[in-house]
Amino acid sequence: MNSWHLKQAVRAVRAGGIIAYPTEAVWGVGCDPFDSSAVRRLLQLKQRPEHKGLILVAASMAQLEPLVAGLSDAELAQLKLSWPGPNTWLIPDPDNLIPGWIKGEHQSVAVRVTDHPQTAALCLAFGGPLVSTSANLAGQPPAMSAGDIRQAFGYQIDYLLHGALGGRNQPSVIRDLRSGKVLR
Repeated sequence: MNSWHLKQAVRAVRAGGIIAYPTEAVWGVGCDPFDSSAVRRLLQLKQRPEHKGLILVAASMAQLEPLVAGLSDAELAQLKLSWPGPNTWLIPDPDNLIPGWIKGEHQSVAVRVTDHPQTAALCLAFGGPLVSTSANLAGQPPAMSAGDIRQAFGYQIDYLLHGALGGRNQPSVIRDLRSGKVLR
């Protein structure tokens, strides 16, 4: 992985941009989750309604503090057993630490600690979690290549971080931490 390209991707995110990057199974698009303008632009670009919410991806559980601080020991143990890996968990956010433009109509936030080395390096270089949603227009198949991203979005992505997908066949499983219910 080229550190210059990683720095360019982080620079784009910090400037309020939207980036595309490879993840475990498909290409993702993301931005700074605390930049409302960037998130709204990403939602508009994808033609995705805000009420659905978005996933956050992190390099480690430490990047999700203080969100995970209020969890029980059993809940923390469950997260630790499944991360890093292709598991997205809906975690309660009773203190509203995560903005509504990320959670959508939900009281919880969807988070994943990635095991994709480049995505983890991106989160580490940025210094926190990033929005991670599939690189596609809503309702369309996810991008499997940089060419697919250009076809879907043209040149509206501020930076495309080239790299290899993680080799998984399916996007991450999404589970509710409190109920255990599998949503995807």
